Amino acid sequence: MRRTISLLGSTGSIGRQTLAVAEELGTPVAALAARSSVDAVEAQARTFRPKLAVLYEMEPALELAKRLAGTGVRVAYGMEGLLEAAALPEADVTVTALMGMVGLRPTLAAIRAGKRIALANKETLVCAGELVMEEAMLWGAEIVPVDSEHSAIFQCLQGCRERGEVRRVILTCSGGPFFGRRREELAGVTRADALRHPNWAMGPKITVDSATLMNKGLEVIEAMRLYRLPLERVAVVIHRQSIIHSLVEFHDGALLAQLGTPDMKLPIRYALTWPERAASPDAPLDLLTCPPLTFAAPDTEAFPCLALALEAARTGGTACAVLNGANEAAVGLFLADKIGFLEIPALVAQALHTIPIAVHPTLEDILAADEAARRAVEACLVRS
Repeated sequence: MRRTISLLGSTGSIGRQTLAVAEELGTPVAALAARSSVDAVEAQARTFRPKLAVLYEMEPALELAKRLAGTGVRVAYGMEGLLEAAALPEADVTVTALMGMVGLRPTLAAIRAGKRIALANKETLVCAGELVMEEAMLWGAEIVPVDSEHSAIFQCLQGCRERGEVRRVILTCSGGPFFGRRREELAGVTRADALRHPNWAMGPKITVDSATLMNKGLEVIEAMRLYRLPLERVAVVIHRQSIIHSLVEFHDGALLAQLGTPDMKLPIRYALTWPERAASPDAPLDLLTCPPLTFAAPDTEAFPCLALALEAARTGGTACAVLNGANEAAVGLFLADKIGFLEIPALVAQALHTIPIAVHPTLEDILAADEAARRAVEACLVRS
């Protein structure tokens, strides 16, 4: 079955790879959306000829509209444009690859339109996972994860007769560029150091999250929401080679794992074509030449962001929105060379321990908690 996609976040790493997969599969693209990249979206629109192109920022959108005049591609902007692209009737699948909380409302719009959600926006499930999953059940929307780890779990669960047979899921983690270092050795690491991921080519924010292990903490929260599991049934193991993308452990002791090269096009292709598997032009994993596979426990003393994420998961309510908002703000400051690497977890911890938590949050509570966390981090910078 050939599906038509709407792609939110078309200029990021996942967005660009999604378009590469769409081109390989001959998948029509009904809508493209990004924040402000006029040149990139113009080029994408001229190649894929979508019905709609959206830029979140108004001035770039006006420039894009001028450039695409006469092409038949309509241009919109702002949150209203993102919501329209997310729920566009011509699309069967909405790929949510926007970075940050801006992706939450469009994801909900796509769910309410009954789309398949190819989910690559962590914040959606981290901050509002219970709400999102309830909406998906209510509207009959499929959520197929794009993250390599969650795609691996999703694939392993296809052979599972009943979810009650699952003892736990095990998320693998590369350990990032600083694996093996003690906490005191991380004090002087730079932006450039943190962006040298050993295995994956990703955007700056997620690469820093991989360096702090916050990315894995966010994925633990995602797994709890996606697979409706308590925290104690989601584990993390360091696997430096990024060959095993995650595992499912069953009650009889069997472990199922999904293996492959570190290439995001595989989970993207699977999300677009599931329950079928489309052929790939890329070379598969060669077991005879891949490195030995090793495993280790994560060091939460040297990398406290993982422990902070687990704490937020136990607390529940808006704690995960506070965690995420504070982390986004702190990572932004680190990437701007305004704070040091070890200040990221310190600022997140301060926000998590000072901002009041709503136990049964509405969407408005979640958005307010996110904003409060960002303001708290910025306020700490001003006071310093």
